[in-house]
Amino acid sequence: MKRRQFLMAGAGAAGTLAVGMLTTGGHAAPTAASAAAAPGGIGLEMGPWLRIAEDDSVTVLVPHIDMGQGSQTALAMMLADELDADWRHVIVAQAPADLRHANRFLARGAILGERELPWLVDGLADAVFGVGARFRNVQITGGSLAVRTTGQVGMRVIGAGARSLLLDAAAERLAVPRGELEARASVVRHAATGRSLRYGELAADAAQHSLPGRPKLKTAAQWTVMGSSPPRPDIPGKVNGSAPYDIDLQLPDMLVATVLAAPVHGETLQAVDPAPAMAVPGVHRVLLLDNAVAVVAEGFWAASRGRDALKPVWRDGGQRGTSTASIAEAQAQALREATGGSSGKKAVEHGNAQALLDAATPARTVRASYRVPLLHHAAMQPISGVAQFVDGHLTLWAGEQNPLGSKAAVLGFTGLKDEQVTIHPLPVGGSFGRRNGSDNVVTDHLKQLTAIARAMSPRPVKLIWRREEDFARGTFRPMISCDLAAVLGDDGLPAAWRQRVIERDHPEVAWELPYNIAHQSIRQLAVPHHIRLGNWRSVNHSQFKFFNECFVDELALAARRDPLDYRLAMLPAGSRGRAVLQQAAQASGWRMPLPAGHARGIALNASHGSWLAVVAEVSTDPAGRPRVHRLTAAVDCGPVVHADTARQQIEGGLVMGLSATLRERIDIADGAVVQHTFSDYRLISMAEVPQLEIHFINGGSIGGLGEPATSAVAPAVANAWSALTGTRVRELPLQT
Repeated sequence: MKRRQFLMAGAGAAGTLAVGMLTTGGHAAPTAASAAAAPGGIGLEMGPWLRIAEDDSVTVLVPHIDMGQGSQTALAMMLADELDADWRHVIVAQAPADLRHANRFLARGAILGERELPWLVDGLADAVFGVGARFRNVQITGGSLAVRTTGQVGMRVIGAGARSLLLDAAAERLAVPRGELEARASVVRHAATGRSLRYGELAADAAQHSLPGRPKLKTAAQWTVMGSSPPRPDIPGKVNGSAPYDIDLQLPDMLVATVLAAPVHGETLQAVDPAPAMAVPGVHRVLLLDNAVAVVAEGFWAASRGRDALKPVWRDGGQRGTSTASIAEAQAQALREATGGSSGKKAVEHGNAQALLDAATPARTVRASYRVPLLHHAAMQPISGVAQFVDGHLTLWAGEQNPLGSKAAVLGFTGLKDEQVTIHPLPVGGSFGRRNGSDNVVTDHLKQLTAIARAMSPRPVKLIWRREEDFARGTFRPMISCDLAAVLGDDGLPAAWRQRVIERDHPEVAWELPYNIAHQSIRQLAVPHHIRLGNWRSVNHSQFKFFNECFVDELALAARRDPLDYRLAMLPAGSRGRAVLQQAAQASGWRMPLPAGHARGIALNASHGSWLAVVAEVSTDPAGRPRVHRLTAAVDCGPVVHADTARQQIEGGLVMGLSATLRERIDIADGAVVQHTFSDYRLISMAEVPQLEIHFINGGSIGGLGEPATSAVAPAVANAWSALTGTRVRELPLQT
C-alpha cells in the first residue's frame, strides 16, 4: 500500500496513525498547520502533533492542559529526544479543542502499555483507539497519565518516526547509505564527507517518504534531552504575568459577571428582586438562572457589590437538615448493617475471607473503623472563564482539564452544533480535578457562562466566581467511612482481609492491596447524599491509602512486629514495593534512634503506574498537636523525564497531602457548606512545610508523578503520631 493511500484510509478513522502517520500540505496538514501557527512554512507534519518547518522550528502540539505540573515540557522533551531535535528550536503549543486532536494515546497506553504489535495490527489498533478517542471526546489531563501514556506511546513514537523519515530524505539527497548518517541537534551529518543538512532543509523531502513499520525507540542510555532539566518554556510567562489565564483575559468591550447560586446543593431559584443590584453603579443586568442569579456589570467590583445586594429565595429541596454528623451516622449505620459476606458491591474477592473471620478467635482478629472528611480543591484560581456569542457562534476561552469533553457538554446543554462552538484551551491556576469537564455538575460554570454570553450578545463576558462561591459550590472529595477486619495467621501476617467501605461507584482501583494476602473481600456500599462530589488529586487513593496503610500498622502492632519489617514480609523479593520501602527507611534513618519526643511512621503507595514510600518524622507542638519535621520519600516512577519537574511534582504532592492530613475539611450544616474562604478552610503555611527529602529509583516502566505522593502522606504521618502518642489515628484531619 502506498503512503498516501494508507493515510487516506486511516486518517478518516483515527486522524493520524502511530506508524505511517505523516501528512503533507496537500492532505490533512492545513488543519494542524493553522493550529500550530509556527513560522517558517509547512515542511513535515506528523498528523496533528508535530510540525517541522523550513526554518528548523519544531512545533509540538500537546493535548494536555497546563495546570502547573510541567507535563507539556516533558512531553515535548520526549518527542524532541527521539527526533534528535535541537531543544532551542522546539516550540511547545497547546493542541486546540478539535476532534483531530482527540488523544488516542491515553487509551492505547492504558490498555496496551508499551506493547509492540505487528505492523498491520498496529495500524488497526491505532485506528480503533482514534475512533474511540473522538467518540468519547478524550482530551483529558488527569490520572497522572500524560507522560506514561501520551508521552511514552505517542510523542516518543512520533519523534522517532519523524527522525527516520529525515534520515531517509538525507540519504537520498546526499546519495549515501543511510547507515552512514547521524542525526543530532536538528542536523543530519555524513561524517565521511563532512556534509550536513538541517532538518528544515530536509522536511519537505521527508514528507514524501514512508515508514516500513513502528520505529525503534532509544534506550535510556541514548537519551540526550530526557533525564535533564531544560528550562520550561511556560515559566517566564508565569513570572512576568503574560501567561494567558482566562481570569486575566481582556477583550474589547468586555463585561464581567459573577453569580450567587443556591448554597444548598440541588436547590433551585424561586424568586429574587433585581432592583437592589441594578441600583449599584456599573451593573447592567441581573439574570435569573436555574439555580443561581447572575449579576453582569462593567467590572468585577460592581458585579460583586450587586451580588451582595441580592436576597434570593431558594426552593427547599428537603436537604436543609443534612449535616456532617448526619452523613457520618448514615454511613456508620450502613456499615453496621453490612455484616454478611455478600454485603455491598464486590470490588475484590479472593479466597474466602468471611469464612476465616467467622472461624477466627478474638485473639487472632483485628478490627477498626476509619473516616475521612469532604475536601475542597482549594485552587488558587477560582472558577472563571470568558465567552462571546456573535451571529450564532459561541466562543469560549477557558482553562478546562478536558477541553473536548467540555465542548461536548456545551453542545449538549446549548443545542448548538459542533461548528457553532469554539473553545480556546488555556492554562489553569490549579485544578486538582475540579475542572474535569465530563458532566453538568463539573461544568455548571460553563452553563452559567454560556447563558450569560447569549443574554449579553454581542459583548464578551468574563465570569468570575467569588471565593465564597468557589467554596459553596465545590465538587468535593467524597467523605468516606470504612470498616476493616483481619485475621492474623500463625506468623502474625494477615491471612484474611475484609473491608467494607462507603464509596460512590468509580472505576479507580485504589482498593487493590499491594501485599500478598490470600483471602480478601473488599466491597462498596452506597449511601447517597445531596453534596456534589468530584475527583480530587489522586482520586480515591488519598482515602484508601490512609485506611489501608494505617490498618497495616495496627496489624503489625498486634503481631508485635516492626511496621517496616511487617510490610516487607508481605512483598515478594525484588519487588518495586520492597525497593522503595527499603530506600525510604535507609534514607530516613528508620532504625536509628530519634530525639526524645519524636517518632517515625511509614506508608507504601502503589498508584498511577508508580511506587512510593514515605517516612514521616513527627513531634508534639506546644498546643499538643502533631508537628511534622521531615518527610522522606522514595519514588519508583521508572525513568525520569524532566528531573526538576519530577522532584517538584513529588514535593507538591507531599505538601498538598500534608495540608489535608493536618488541617483541611469541609463541613456541612443545615444542608450547606460551612467554610467560606481560606480563613476558615485552613491550609498549612510555608513556615509549616517540613524538610522534604526525595530519592528516585528506576525500577520499571515510566509511571505517573502528579498524584502518588499525595496519598502516602496521611498514613505515614498518622502512623508516626500513633507511635508517638500510643493512640491510634482513625480519622482526619489531625489538627482539629
